[in-house]
Amino acid sequence: AMGAAVGGGYIAYNHTRRGELYGWTKPFLDALDAEFVHRLGVAVGSQPWLVKLLGFADPRPDPPELGTTVWGLRFSNPVGLAAGYDKHAESLPGLAAMGFGFVEIGSVTPEPQDGNPKPRVFRLKEDNAVINRYGFNSQGVEAVGLRTEAWRAARDMGSPPGGHTTVLGINLGKNKLTEDAAADYEKGMARLGRDADYIVINVSSPNTPGLRALQGRKELEALLRRMITARNVLPVPRKMPGSLHGHEGGLPGGQRPLLLKIAPDLVDADLKDIAAVVLKLKVDGIIVSNTTIERPLSLKSALKGEVGGLSGQPVFDKSTEVLRRVYELTGGKVPLVGVGGVSNGKQAYAKIRAGASLVQLYTSFAFKGPAVVHAVKAELAELLRADGFTCVEDAVGADHRHGRTAKPRGK
Repeated sequence: AMGAAVGGGYIAYNHTRRGELYGWTKPFLDALDAEFVHRLGVAVGSQPWLVKLLGFADPRPDPPELGTTVWGLRFSNPVGLAAGYDKHAESLPGLAAMGFGFVEIGSVTPEPQDGNPKPRVFRLKEDNAVINRYGFNSQGVEAVGLRTEAWRAARDMGSPPGGHTTVLGINLGKNKLTEDAAADYEKGMARLGRDADYIVINVSSPNTPGLRALQGRKELEALLRRMITARNVLPVPRKMPGSLHGHEGGLPGGQRPLLLKIAPDLVDADLKDIAAVVLKLKVDGIIVSNTTIERPLSLKSALKGEVGGLSGQPVFDKSTEVLRRVYELTGGKVPLVGVGGVSNGKQAYAKIRAGASLVQLYTSFAFKGPAVVHAVKAELAELLRADGFTCVEDAVGADHRHGRTAKPRGK
């Protein structure tokens, strides 16, 4: 009996190690409130020992084809976690252990705020999608800053919590009632910017009144000028992952890359304005894109009428076309991060060929669990090899050079 118990336990543990525990528990989790499950996942990620025990950690080295350098920073792979999951920097150790090449926390507002009333997160299971109207719920820059400081200090000493390191992005937002939006972003920059490997200005959430108006040309240029000034007075970091320059920062001069996150619901004239401002001010990157307020006719779920931003599979085509257009408008001169509906390696590869230097997951991570990270990376590496690419950089924007299905010339 003892042997049977030990044997059964070993088999169960072996299954768990292969990431099957998430699949076993998913029907139970799906019956619970979506926000509660979100918080449960963040709580698990905050304990790296628990991540390992549950089989969610992935100690396997990344395929060499996936290593990439953007903004002078070395990424072990181009697959990251989008902002919105770890809003308060609570689960960096566990997320790093799951195999993400980078993790973006936030959005973080200067002062703590509760966000919108609950319920505010809805699973559209039939559509592999989520609608959320969180509304920048945030613990504020002081609480988050204590965590990012601790993470950064431990990582720089070569002993990150949980034993894994990753590139850290910090996504900044504004408080709901603030009239001078730039002042809020400046506060976030001053408190959190020093801990970031890259910094994101989020002007595209649909759940904060008036926020998307900051994407207008005049408003955007004024905001970004102030943010560049705020970024430039930050102290040069002691150490950043894989810096290629003679100093410790990611960019020449030691400053942190500044990125802009835009919505997918922009018309071409808006995209032209944004591209012009980004090129004029030499903004370092653009994240394409946030959630959409549109509701495709293909949606089947009874919850499709809920107010908020739609993410997941239904957003893939639209966000990828916006990405493709932004790459064209910027002439491939500005690194782009592709996000929206990525759930497998083929979709990640499509984003890269359309112009993304990096890609991010969000909804697929919620639906499929930690195993999706390795699955996306493995399939992406296979697709790169099949098309004759030896590294991610060579595939970035390939559709614009070789067509959407063609392999690189001479391969």
